[in-house]
Amino acid sequence: MSKNKLEDYTEAEFLAFVTKIFNSDHDTEQQDVDAVIEFERLTQHPDGSDVIFYPEDGDDDSPEGVVARVKKWRTENHLPLFK
Repeated sequence: MSKNKLEDYTEAEFLAFVTKIFNSDHDTEQQDVDAVIEFERLTQHPDGSDVIFYPEDGDDDSPEGVVARVKKWRTENHLPLFK
């Protein structure tokens, strides 16, 4: 489900993408790695994949929590969100 930018995704599609990363639900380890790299590219979040794998203490560490943190950071930085 590779798209060029975050705003090409609906929020539900992006949540499904993040959930697939959480579940390591790709056919190969390389596809798992590629998905994480794509997450970093799409979100442009300065914490990169740490948003997924090393959330701040007290942060929701679910896929929904990751999407919420991405939305919050992008909104604070005046970057577009989902379609």
